[in-house]
Amino acid sequence: MNFFSQYLVKFSWVDWVGLAWFILCWAGYERLVERGWRGHVTLLAEGHTLRLAWARQMLVRENRIVDAALVNNLINSVSFYANTSIYIIAGLFATLGALDQFVTTASELPFARAITREMLEIKLLLLITVFVVAYFKFTWSLREFNVLSIIMGAVPPKEHDAAELEVFARRAAAVNACAGDDFNRGIRAYYFGMAILGWMLSPWVFIVATTLIVFVQARREFDSEVLRALRDPL
Repeated sequence: MNFFSQYLVKFSWVDWVGLAWFILCWAGYERLVERGWRGHVTLLAEGHTLRLAWARQMLVRENRIVDAALVNNLINSVSFYANTSIYIIAGLFATLGALDQFVTTASELPFARAITREMLEIKLLLLITVFVVAYFKFTWSLREFNVLSIIMGAVPPKEHDAAELEVFARRAAAVNACAGDDFNRGIRAYYFGMAILGWMLSPWVFIVATTLIVFVQARREFDSEVLRALRDPL
């Protein structure tokens, strides 16, 4: 009850609406993209198709150095974001520890009258949670790419039974898709973390930022130039 009286009741109804809208948009958008929407082709689905084509091409190559280099490049990209997430989390905890100084510094800003220490604590903790989620997604993606490397090492020669080679191809493509999906979820957490920064200014900015982020991501997923290039190449 003490926690409720000190923290939660300080939120206005607009704050609660913004927080509910944020959770709904994040969870709903993820389900919409990963399950598809009314049969629409998505960039995610096209990527999965190409992963299977890549796996089948890998099986017929004499030398798989190119495939190993591609996987290594993907691992490096995911590692960069995983390391960056750690730095961001550390920086946010440092800000949390110096919150009194931050409130004092921000007292001269136009929106300072809406700032209280308790509200900033909740918002920063939510922002930390978002980047912790991103970190776990990226590190799990790294492990999945490591599994993909093991599968590539276990692939039999191309002269092997065609049915068994197809099983390896589908297995490699499926693991590659899982790793790519978790990487996308981590990137998505970064996007929604930017919306929480808007909450520092105003709950209305929070709502608008969340809506804008969903719109931008949906446009890229369902109607981007790269998707049109994959579906209808010139």
